[in-house]
Amino acid sequence: MIYVLRLLDKPDAAALRLRVRPEHKAYLAKVAERIAFAGPLMHDDGVTMIGSLLAIDFGNRDAVHAWLADEPFTRAGLYGSVEIHAFVNLWPQKTGFAPAE
Repeated sequence: MIYVLRLLDKPDAAALRLRVRPEHKAYLAKVAERIAFAGPLMHDDGVTMIGSLLAIDFGNRDAVHAWLADEPFTRAGLYGSVEIHAFVNLWPQKTGFAPAE
């Protein structure tokens, strides 16, 4: 089942996010085949990252929590708010994706 993780950063955590981001991206790469979508949540200015939105296929909620516990942003204490929801994708994506290379 796909689980959507809505992860909001603690206030004033931009420097921490940027410092740990390479580790975070490497950790995501390990589950790349199971990712429906993933990316940073942005402030309305379109520049400032304020969190993460991930949709990843996991066997169950316990597996989500285990994966998230070892996620680099989590270990660094970046997130101030975490929401996890089961998700069923009923609409094919047509926008919001980078062009194929």
